[in-house]
Amino acid sequence: MSIRLSEKDSGRTLGSISDADFQMLVDYMEEESSRDQDYYVEHTAIDALEGLGASAEFVALLRTAVGESEGVDVVWSAE
Repeated sequence: MSIRLSEKDSGRTLGSISDADFQMLVDYMEEESSRDQDYYVEHTAIDALEGLGASAEFVALLRTAVGESEGVDVVWSAE
């Protein structure tokens, strides 16, 4: 299974990530409920995910999504 990440506000597709990277995202990021499918991603979270062993592609995808902003809400869906 592949997981697609999109920007929550615009719906813009950011890209697809592996199951391993998705599991790392779920394990590290805070969920507001058991059905939560969105996460607020900011630079320190990306640095932490990178330090935990996230793939270079996943880290690059998140860094591109956040860009110069403070952070961005991303939502996931199974492909």
